[in-house]
Amino acid sequence: MASSSSSPLSRQSVTAAVAQLYNTYPFPPEPLLDEPPPGYNWRWHWTAAHAFCTGRSPDRQAIRVLDAGCGTGVGTEYIAHLNPQAKITGIDLSDRALETARNRCQRSGAQNVRFQTLSIYDVGQLEGTFDWINCVGVLHHMPDPQAGIQALATKLAPGGLLHIFVYAALGRWEISLMQEAIGLLQGERRGDYTDGVQVGRQIFAHLPETNRLRRREEERWSLENHRDANFADMYVHPQEVDYTVNTLFELIDASGLMFLGFSNPRYWDLSRLIGSQPDLMARSAVLSQHQRYRLVELLDPEITHYEFFLAKPPLDRLDWSDDGQLRQARVQRHPCMQGWPSQSIFDYDYQMVDLTAAEFQSLTYCDQAESAPTVAELVAATELDLGEVRSLQQRQLIVLTAPTA
Repeated sequence: MASSSSSPLSRQSVTAAVAQLYNTYPFPPEPLLDEPPPGYNWRWHWTAAHAFCTGRSPDRQAIRVLDAGCGTGVGTEYIAHLNPQAKITGIDLSDRALETARNRCQRSGAQNVRFQTLSIYDVGQLEGTFDWINCVGVLHHMPDPQAGIQALATKLAPGGLLHIFVYAALGRWEISLMQEAIGLLQGERRGDYTDGVQVGRQIFAHLPETNRLRRREEERWSLENHRDANFADMYVHPQEVDYTVNTLFELIDASGLMFLGFSNPRYWDLSRLIGSQPDLMARSAVLSQHQRYRLVELLDPEITHYEFFLAKPPLDRLDWSDDGQLRQARVQRHPCMQGWPSQSIFDYDYQMVDLTAAEFQSLTYCDQAESAPTVAELVAATELDLGEVRSLQQRQLIVLTAPTA
Protein backbone atom coordinates (compact mmCIF):
# COMPACT_ATOMS: atom_id res chain seq x y z
CA MET A 1 0.00 0.00 0.00
CA ALA A 2 1.20 3.49 -0.74
CA SER A 3 2.40 5.52 2.20
CA SER A 4 -0.40 7.28 4.04
CA SER A 5 1.84 10.09 5.26
CA SER A 6 1.04 12.97 2.90
CA SER A 7 1.87 16.58 3.59
CA PRO A 8 -1.06 19.03 3.64
CA LEU A 9 0.22 20.56 0.39
CA SER A 10 0.41 17.24 -1.47
CA ARG A 11 -2.98 16.23 -0.12
CA GLN A 12 -4.45 19.50 -1.32
CA SER A 13 -2.87 19.25 -4.77
CA VAL A 14 -3.92 15.63 -5.28
CA THR A 15 -7.44 16.39 -4.09
CA ALA A 16 -7.63 19.25 -6.59
CA ALA A 17 -6.40 16.96 -9.39
CA VAL A 18 -9.04 14.35 -8.55
CA ALA A 19 -11.75 17.02 -8.57
CA GLN A 20 -10.50 18.23 -11.95
CA LEU A 21 -10.72 14.70 -13.40
CA TYR A 22 -14.34 14.30 -12.32
CA ASN A 23 -15.25 17.80 -13.44
CA THR A 24 -13.87 16.81 -16.85
CA TYR A 25 -15.47 13.36 -16.85
CA PRO A 26 -18.34 13.14 -14.31
CA PHE A 27 -18.46 9.58 -13.03
CA PRO A 28 -20.25 7.20 -13.20
CA PRO A 29 -21.66 8.25 -16.61
CA GLU A 30 -24.90 6.29 -16.24
CA PRO A 31 -27.98 7.68 -18.04
CA LEU A 32 -30.58 9.70 -16.13
CA LEU A 33 -34.04 8.18 -15.83
CA ASP A 34 -37.48 9.61 -15.26
CA GLU A 35 -38.35 6.72 -12.94
CA PRO A 36 -36.69 4.78 -10.12
CA PRO A 37 -33.64 2.77 -11.21
CA PRO A 38 -34.31 -0.86 -12.16
CA GLY A 39 -33.63 -3.85 -9.95
CA TYR A 40 -31.73 -3.63 -6.70
CA ASN A 41 -28.30 -3.74 -5.14
CA TRP A 42 -28.69 -5.43 -1.77
CA ARG A 43 -25.64 -3.62 -0.42
CA TRP A 44 -27.65 -0.39 -0.78
CA HIS A 45 -30.79 -1.80 0.87
CA TRP A 46 -30.75 -1.13 4.62
CA THR A 47 -32.74 -4.21 5.68
CA ALA A 48 -30.75 -6.52 3.39
CA ALA A 49 -27.35 -5.09 4.36
CA HIS A 50 -28.19 -5.10 8.07
CA ALA A 51 -29.43 -8.69 7.92
CA PHE A 52 -26.28 -9.77 6.06
CA CYS A 53 -24.08 -8.14 8.69
CA THR A 54 -25.97 -9.04 11.86
CA GLY A 55 -28.26 -11.97 11.04
CA ARG A 56 -31.36 -9.95 11.84
CA SER A 57 -33.51 -7.14 10.53
CA PRO A 58 -32.82 -3.59 11.76
CA ASP A 59 -34.87 -2.06 14.54
CA ARG A 60 -35.89 0.94 12.44
CA GLN A 61 -35.98 2.25 8.89
CA ALA A 62 -35.81 6.00 9.62
CA ILE A 63 -32.03 6.22 9.56
CA ARG A 64 -29.37 8.73 8.52
CA VAL A 65 -27.20 7.69 5.58
CA LEU A 66 -24.02 9.26 4.23
CA ASP A 67 -22.96 8.48 0.67
CA ALA A 68 -19.31 9.55 0.89
CA GLY A 69 -17.90 10.28 -2.55
CA CYS A 70 -21.25 9.93 -4.31
CA GLY A 71 -20.10 11.09 -7.75
CA THR A 72 -23.01 11.46 -10.16
CA GLY A 73 -25.38 9.88 -7.65
CA VAL A 74 -25.92 6.44 -9.19
CA GLY A 75 -25.59 4.66 -5.85
CA THR A 76 -27.27 7.51 -3.98
CA GLU A 77 -30.34 7.21 -6.16
CA TYR A 78 -30.62 3.49 -5.44
CA ILE A 79 -30.21 4.10 -1.70
CA ALA A 80 -32.91 6.77 -1.79
CA HIS A 81 -35.48 4.62 -3.58
CA LEU A 82 -34.69 1.39 -1.74
CA ASN A 83 -34.89 3.14 1.64
CA PRO A 84 -37.68 5.74 1.41
CA GLN A 85 -37.71 6.44 5.16
CA ALA A 86 -33.99 7.24 5.28
CA LYS A 87 -32.51 10.73 5.22
CA ILE A 88 -29.52 10.68 2.90
CA THR A 89 -26.60 13.06 2.46
CA GLY A 90 -24.35 12.75 -0.58
CA ILE A 91 -20.94 14.45 -0.64
CA ASP A 92 -18.31 14.74 -3.37
CA LEU A 93 -15.42 16.93 -4.52
CA SER A 94 -16.75 17.48 -8.05
CA ASP A 95 -19.33 20.23 -8.49
CA ARG A 96 -20.13 18.96 -11.98
CA ALA A 97 -20.72 15.41 -10.72
CA LEU A 98 -22.96 16.75 -7.95
CA GLU A 99 -24.95 18.76 -10.46
CA THR A 100 -25.65 15.50 -12.31
CA ALA A 101 -26.49 13.74 -9.03
CA ARG A 102 -29.06 16.39 -8.10
CA ASN A 103 -30.62 16.20 -11.55
CA ARG A 104 -30.64 12.41 -11.45
CA CYS A 105 -32.47 12.19 -8.13
CA GLN A 106 -34.88 14.99 -9.01
CA ARG A 107 -35.88 13.30 -12.26
CA SER A 108 -36.43 9.89 -10.67
CA GLY A 109 -38.40 11.28 -7.73
CA ALA A 110 -35.89 10.68 -4.95
CA GLN A 111 -36.83 13.39 -2.46
CA ASN A 112 -35.07 12.11 0.67
CA VAL A 113 -31.54 13.13 -0.35
CA ARG A 114 -29.44 16.29 -0.29
CA PHE A 115 -26.01 16.92 -1.78
CA GLN A 116 -23.03 18.96 -0.62
CA THR A 117 -19.58 19.71 -2.03
CA LEU A 118 -17.28 18.32 0.66
CA SER A 119 -14.13 16.24 1.02
CA ILE A 120 -14.22 13.07 3.09
CA TYR A 121 -11.38 14.56 5.14
CA ASP A 122 -13.83 17.29 6.19
CA VAL A 123 -16.88 15.18 7.14
CA GLY A 124 -16.52 16.52 10.66
CA GLN A 125 -18.33 19.59 9.33
CA LEU A 126 -21.51 17.54 8.93
CA GLU A 127 -23.98 17.59 11.80
CA GLY A 128 -24.40 14.49 13.97
CA THR A 129 -23.56 10.89 13.16
CA PHE A 130 -24.84 8.40 10.59
CA ASP A 131 -26.34 4.96 10.99
CA TRP A 132 -24.97 3.84 7.66
CA ILE A 133 -22.11 5.17 5.55
CA ASN A 134 -21.58 4.10 1.95
CA CYS A 135 -18.11 4.72 0.48
CA VAL A 136 -17.73 2.98 -2.87
CA GLY A 137 -14.70 3.48 -5.09
CA VAL A 138 -13.37 6.48 -3.19
CA LEU A 139 -10.76 5.73 -0.53
CA HIS A 140 -8.28 4.30 -3.05
CA HIS A 141 -8.33 7.66 -4.87
CA MET A 142 -7.39 9.63 -1.76
CA PRO A 143 -3.77 10.65 -1.05
CA ASP A 144 -4.25 9.52 2.56
CA PRO A 145 -6.78 6.65 2.68
CA GLN A 146 -6.13 5.99 6.36
CA ALA A 147 -7.05 9.56 7.26
CA GLY A 148 -10.13 9.17 5.07
CA ILE A 149 -11.40 6.01 6.73
CA GLN A 150 -10.64 7.44 10.17
CA ALA A 151 -12.66 10.55 9.34
CA LEU A 152 -15.61 8.37 8.30
CA ALA A 153 -15.29 6.30 11.47
CA THR A 154 -15.79 9.43 13.61
CA LYS A 155 -19.15 10.03 11.89
CA LEU A 156 -20.46 6.50 12.34
CA ALA A 157 -23.02 6.06 15.10
CA PRO A 158 -22.55 3.23 17.64
CA GLY A 159 -23.87 0.08 15.99
CA GLY A 160 -23.64 1.77 12.59
CA LEU A 161 -22.44 0.10 9.37
CA LEU A 162 -19.74 1.28 6.96
CA HIS A 163 -19.83 -0.21 3.45
CA ILE A 164 -16.55 0.11 1.53
CA PHE A 165 -15.25 -0.76 -1.95
CA VAL A 166 -11.54 -0.41 -2.78
CA TYR A 167 -9.29 -1.73 -5.55
CA ALA A 168 -7.27 -4.95 -5.41
CA ALA A 169 -3.73 -4.96 -6.80
CA LEU A 170 -3.45 -8.48 -8.21
CA GLY A 171 -6.47 -8.32 -10.52
CA ARG A 172 -5.60 -4.79 -11.67
CA TRP A 173 -1.95 -5.49 -12.52
CA GLU A 174 -2.39 -4.82 -16.25
CA ILE A 175 -4.31 -1.62 -15.48
CA SER A 176 -1.48 -0.28 -13.32
CA LEU A 177 1.02 -0.97 -16.09
CA MET A 178 -1.09 0.90 -18.64
CA GLN A 179 -1.57 3.81 -16.24
CA GLU A 180 2.19 4.22 -15.97
CA ALA A 181 2.69 3.83 -19.72
CA ILE A 182 0.14 6.54 -20.52
CA GLY A 183 1.75 8.86 -17.99
CA LEU A 184 5.19 8.37 -19.53
CA LEU A 185 3.91 9.14 -23.01
CA GLN A 186 1.97 12.17 -21.83
CA GLY A 187 5.04 13.66 -20.22
CA GLU A 188 4.38 17.32 -19.38
CA ARG A 189 0.77 16.94 -20.52
CA ARG A 190 0.06 14.56 -17.66
CA GLY A 191 -3.02 15.90 -15.91
CA ASP A 192 -4.66 16.73 -19.25
CA TYR A 193 -7.25 14.01 -18.98
CA THR A 194 -8.69 14.29 -22.49
CA ASP A 195 -5.17 13.91 -23.86
CA GLY A 196 -4.63 10.92 -21.57
CA VAL A 197 -7.71 9.21 -22.92
CA GLN A 198 -6.55 9.84 -26.50
CA VAL A 199 -3.07 8.46 -25.78
CA GLY A 200 -4.49 5.39 -24.05
CA ARG A 201 -6.85 4.58 -26.88
CA GLN A 202 -4.03 4.95 -29.39
CA ILE A 203 -1.87 2.52 -27.43
CA PHE A 204 -4.56 -0.15 -27.26
CA ALA A 205 -5.41 0.27 -30.95
CA HIS A 206 -1.82 -0.32 -32.06
CA LEU A 207 -0.47 -2.90 -29.60
CA PRO A 208 -0.10 -6.39 -31.11
CA GLU A 209 -3.29 -8.44 -30.86
CA THR A 210 -1.48 -10.97 -28.68
CA ASN A 211 -0.26 -8.32 -26.22
CA ARG A 212 -1.28 -9.12 -22.66
CA LEU A 213 -2.48 -5.60 -21.82
CA ARG A 214 -4.59 -5.38 -24.96
CA ARG A 215 -6.10 -8.84 -24.43
CA ARG A 216 -7.01 -8.02 -20.83
CA GLU A 217 -8.70 -4.79 -21.90
CA GLU A 218 -10.65 -6.49 -24.69
CA GLU A 219 -11.69 -9.48 -22.60
CA ARG A 220 -12.51 -7.75 -19.33
CA TRP A 221 -13.03 -3.99 -19.63
CA SER A 222 -13.73 -2.81 -23.19
CA LEU A 223 -17.53 -3.04 -22.94
CA GLU A 224 -17.69 -0.39 -20.22
CA ASN A 225 -14.62 1.52 -21.37
CA HIS A 226 -16.17 2.54 -24.67
CA ARG A 227 -17.30 5.59 -22.67
CA ASP A 228 -14.50 8.08 -22.16
CA ALA A 229 -15.49 8.70 -18.53
CA ASN A 230 -14.96 5.02 -17.69
CA PHE A 231 -11.69 4.90 -19.63
CA ALA A 232 -10.40 8.02 -17.86
CA ASP A 233 -11.40 6.75 -14.43
CA MET A 234 -9.53 3.50 -15.06
CA TYR A 235 -6.41 4.57 -16.93
CA VAL A 236 -5.63 8.27 -16.35
CA HIS A 237 -6.65 8.80 -12.74
CA PRO A 238 -4.15 11.05 -10.90
CA GLN A 239 -4.31 9.04 -7.67
CA GLU A 240 -4.81 5.34 -7.02
CA VAL A 241 -3.88 2.94 -4.23
CA ASP A 242 -4.32 -0.76 -4.97
CA TYR A 243 -4.47 -3.17 -2.03
CA THR A 244 -3.62 -6.74 -1.17
CA VAL A 245 -5.34 -8.57 1.66
CA ASN A 246 -2.40 -7.73 3.91
CA THR A 247 -2.46 -3.98 3.25
CA LEU A 248 -6.26 -3.95 3.22
CA PHE A 249 -6.35 -5.09 6.84
CA GLU A 250 -3.79 -2.45 7.74
CA LEU A 251 -6.33 0.07 6.45
CA ILE A 252 -9.16 -1.61 8.34
CA ASP A 253 -7.14 -1.76 11.56
CA ALA A 254 -6.39 1.95 11.21
CA SER A 255 -10.13 2.69 11.22
CA GLY A 256 -10.63 1.28 14.71
CA LEU A 257 -13.81 -0.40 13.46
CA MET A 258 -14.91 -4.04 13.51
CA PHE A 259 -14.59 -6.09 10.31
CA LEU A 260 -17.88 -7.86 9.60
CA GLY A 261 -16.99 -9.64 6.39
CA PHE A 262 -16.67 -9.39 2.64
CA SER A 263 -19.90 -8.88 0.75
CA ASN A 264 -19.02 -11.76 -1.61
CA PRO A 265 -18.27 -14.56 0.87
CA ARG A 266 -18.47 -17.28 -1.79
CA TYR A 267 -15.29 -15.94 -3.37
CA TRP A 268 -13.43 -16.04 -0.06
CA ASP A 269 -14.40 -19.66 0.69
CA LEU A 270 -11.11 -21.54 0.38
CA SER A 271 -12.92 -24.83 -0.18
CA ARG A 272 -13.96 -23.73 -3.67
CA LEU A 273 -10.28 -23.83 -4.65
CA ILE A 274 -8.73 -26.71 -2.70
CA GLY A 275 -11.76 -28.30 -1.06
CA SER A 276 -11.20 -31.54 -2.98
CA GLN A 277 -7.91 -32.03 -1.11
CA PRO A 278 -8.54 -32.83 2.58
CA ASP A 279 -4.82 -32.65 3.38
CA LEU A 280 -4.52 -29.10 2.05
CA MET A 281 -7.69 -28.02 3.84
CA ALA A 282 -6.32 -29.50 7.08
CA ARG A 283 -3.09 -27.56 6.61
CA SER A 284 -5.05 -24.35 6.05
CA ALA A 285 -7.03 -24.86 9.27
CA VAL A 286 -4.08 -23.66 11.37
CA LEU A 287 -3.95 -20.35 9.48
CA SER A 288 -5.59 -17.20 10.78
CA GLN A 289 -8.66 -15.92 8.97
CA HIS A 290 -6.60 -13.15 7.38
CA GLN A 291 -4.04 -15.70 6.16
CA ARG A 292 -6.80 -17.80 4.61
CA TYR A 293 -8.07 -14.72 2.80
CA ARG A 294 -4.54 -14.08 1.55
CA LEU A 295 -4.27 -17.68 0.38
CA VAL A 296 -7.49 -17.31 -1.62
CA GLU A 297 -6.23 -14.26 -3.49
CA LEU A 298 -2.85 -15.88 -4.14
CA LEU A 299 -4.49 -18.98 -5.61
CA ASP A 300 -7.11 -17.02 -7.57
CA PRO A 301 -5.64 -13.58 -8.31
CA GLU A 302 -8.51 -12.42 -10.54
CA ILE A 303 -10.14 -10.25 -7.87
CA THR A 304 -10.15 -6.58 -8.91
CA HIS A 305 -11.69 -5.08 -5.78
CA TYR A 306 -12.64 -5.72 -2.17
CA GLU A 307 -16.14 -4.92 -0.98
CA PHE A 308 -16.86 -5.31 2.71
CA PHE A 309 -18.65 -4.04 5.81
CA LEU A 310 -17.28 -2.54 9.01
CA ALA A 311 -19.16 -1.55 12.15
CA LYS A 312 -18.73 0.61 15.21
CA PRO A 313 -19.35 -1.47 18.37
CA PRO A 314 -21.52 -2.35 20.09
CA LEU A 315 -23.30 -4.41 17.44
CA ASP A 316 -25.48 -7.42 18.25
CA ARG A 317 -25.01 -10.32 15.84
CA LEU A 318 -27.17 -13.45 15.91
CA ASP A 319 -26.34 -16.90 14.53
CA TRP A 320 -29.75 -18.37 15.47
CA SER A 321 -28.20 -21.50 16.97
CA ASP A 322 -30.61 -21.36 19.93
CA ASP A 323 -33.83 -23.20 19.02
CA GLY A 324 -35.95 -21.29 21.49
CA GLN A 325 -34.78 -17.92 20.24
CA LEU A 326 -35.28 -19.00 16.62
CA ARG A 327 -38.84 -20.19 17.21
CA GLN A 328 -39.79 -16.80 18.67
CA ALA A 329 -38.23 -14.79 15.83
CA ARG A 330 -40.48 -13.23 13.21
CA VAL A 331 -39.79 -14.02 9.60
CA GLN A 332 -40.28 -12.25 6.28
CA ARG A 333 -39.21 -12.94 2.72
CA HIS A 334 -35.96 -11.25 1.78
CA PRO A 335 -36.66 -7.85 0.15
CA CYS A 336 -34.10 -8.36 -2.67
CA MET A 337 -35.40 -11.12 -4.88
CA GLN A 338 -36.22 -11.19 -8.58
CA GLY A 339 -38.63 -13.50 -10.40
CA TRP A 340 -40.88 -14.07 -7.39
CA PRO A 341 -43.36 -15.78 -7.13
CA SER A 342 -41.69 -18.77 -8.75
CA GLN A 343 -39.65 -21.73 -7.61
CA SER A 344 -36.81 -20.48 -9.85
CA ILE A 345 -35.70 -17.03 -8.73
CA PHE A 346 -32.68 -14.74 -8.61
CA ASP A 347 -31.56 -14.22 -5.03
CA TYR A 348 -30.16 -11.10 -3.34
CA ASP A 349 -26.88 -11.50 -5.25
CA TYR A 350 -28.59 -12.18 -8.61
CA GLN A 351 -27.69 -15.88 -8.43
CA MET A 352 -30.21 -18.40 -9.73
CA VAL A 353 -31.90 -20.38 -6.96
CA ASP A 354 -34.24 -23.34 -7.39
CA LEU A 355 -36.54 -23.49 -4.37
CA THR A 356 -37.90 -26.77 -3.09
CA ALA A 357 -41.66 -27.13 -2.89
CA ALA A 358 -41.46 -26.66 0.90
CA GLU A 359 -39.33 -23.52 0.58
CA PHE A 360 -41.68 -22.03 -1.99
CA GLN A 361 -44.66 -22.85 0.24
CA SER A 362 -42.97 -21.18 3.21
CA LEU A 363 -42.05 -17.97 1.39
CA THR A 364 -45.60 -17.78 0.02
CA TYR A 365 -46.94 -18.20 3.54
CA CYS A 366 -44.79 -15.27 4.73
CA ASP A 367 -46.16 -13.08 1.93
CA GLN A 368 -49.78 -13.97 2.56
CA ALA A 369 -49.76 -13.59 6.34
CA GLU A 370 -51.35 -10.39 7.66
CA SER A 371 -48.23 -9.73 9.74
CA ALA A 372 -44.81 -11.34 9.89
CA PRO A 373 -45.33 -14.80 11.41
CA THR A 374 -43.06 -16.29 14.02
CA VAL A 375 -40.81 -19.13 12.98
CA ALA A 376 -42.88 -21.42 15.23
CA GLU A 377 -46.01 -20.44 13.29
CA LEU A 378 -44.21 -20.92 9.98
CA VAL A 379 -42.99 -24.41 10.91
CA ALA A 380 -46.45 -25.40 12.15
CA ALA A 381 -48.15 -24.21 8.96
CA THR A 382 -45.67 -25.60 6.42
CA GLU A 383 -43.39 -28.58 5.84
CA LEU A 384 -40.23 -26.74 6.90
CA ASP A 385 -38.24 -27.68 10.01
CA LEU A 386 -35.90 -25.45 12.02
CA GLY A 387 -32.82 -26.61 10.13
CA GLU A 388 -34.41 -25.59 6.83
CA VAL A 389 -35.38 -22.22 8.30
CA ARG A 390 -31.74 -21.68 9.25
CA SER A 391 -30.74 -22.60 5.71
CA LEU A 392 -33.12 -20.00 4.26
CA GLN A 393 -31.70 -17.37 6.60
CA GLN A 394 -28.07 -18.24 5.83
CA ARG A 395 -28.81 -18.08 2.10
CA GLN A 396 -30.40 -14.64 2.54
CA LEU A 397 -33.81 -15.82 1.33
CA ILE A 398 -35.56 -14.73 4.52
CA VAL A 399 -34.92 -12.05 7.13
CA LEU A 400 -35.48 -12.73 10.81
CA THR A 401 -36.49 -10.22 13.45
CA ALA A 402 -35.15 -10.91 16.92
CA PRO A 403 -37.78 -11.59 19.59
CA THR A 404 -38.36 -8.74 22.02
CA ALA A 405 -37.14 -9.22 25.57
